[in-house]
Amino acid sequence: MSDQDLPYDSFLLVSFGGPEGPEDVMPFLENVLRGKNVPRERMLEVAEHYKSFGGVSPINEQNRQLLAAIKTEFESNGIDLPVYWGNRNWHPLFPDTLRQMKEDGCKRAIAFFTSMFSCYSGCRQYRENIIAAQEEVGEGAPLVEKVRMGFNHPDFIETMASSVRRSLAELETEPGAATVLFTAHSIPMGMADNCDYVKQLSEASRLVAEAVGVETWRLVYQSRSGPPQQPWLEPDVCDTIAEMDDAEKLQQLVIVPIGFVSDHMEVLYDLDDEAATLCRERGIKMGRAATPGISAGFVSMIRKLVEERIGLRQQKDAAGTLGPWHDVCPSDCCLYTPRRPPSRAS
Repeated sequence: MSDQDLPYDSFLLVSFGGPEGPEDVMPFLENVLRGKNVPRERMLEVAEHYKSFGGVSPINEQNRQLLAAIKTEFESNGIDLPVYWGNRNWHPLFPDTLRQMKEDGCKRAIAFFTSMFSCYSGCRQYRENIIAAQEEVGEGAPLVEKVRMGFNHPDFIETMASSVRRSLAELETEPGAATVLFTAHSIPMGMADNCDYVKQLSEASRLVAEAVGVETWRLVYQSRSGPPQQPWLEPDVCDTIAEMDDAEKLQQLVIVPIGFVSDHMEVLYDLDDEAATLCRERGIKMGRAATPGISAGFVSMIRKLVEERIGLRQQKDAAGTLGPWHDVCPSDCCLYTPRRPPSRAS
């Protein structure tokens, strides 16, 4: 029997990881940026963001809560899979988790990546990380397969739509009267050119806007970290706020971090701090929609995606026009070819 013929016997939550104290910040950032052309001054700038929050990223605790919620959801729906958690950049790291899974007798795991949209850093790189961890663990390391991307799953769309409705209610405004900016982490154009990140984000944003009845919305980006010569996805969220306010005074604005599954450091700093400060300075009433976190709809979506892959659910739910995404990534999926700045003439 080949590994692919074995039954699924475990679940793996795959995530980014984050520091859990001031002493973790620099080693964590060095892990994140290893091999990347990011200026050291930018790394030190980001380190200050973490230190302003006590050197603790919320992501690890959020993942603990998500893992607990998934375990409860599985038990309530008759899914008999032990749950594990591994990170790319901080403990628990993939090799340690896979080693524990091997010791526990796990042979074949189904995984959920805490990224709802396809790109190198949100999908392919995780798969490469897992392969490297399997090689480190050696013979007997469990096979790991992922569920399909759920960017257009009805449960995800309704979860985000509900978040937008709550923000509109807090601003005491109607959907047709507010401006909505959907935000996602910017990525290099050399990454965006080879994946469906923008297409998926655009579709999810459209579906959420239509579900709520929002008429004025845009997709923008945040948190770029590369050198200024390297092109990244634009426009930036704060630049867009300023430009829209200059063109026609903004009264009420809702920012929706649709590209993030929980309140990562980027959400807290770039939106709740920088964007919120800009809006206060300009007299704009701003609301920030909640990320999915451990909301019932989001956890239900994870469970349904797992049920599809382990043979307990025949229907593959998908809203909009793109249909359910592929279960198995093609070999050329989400490749990353960095764009180099043009050389200067001598």
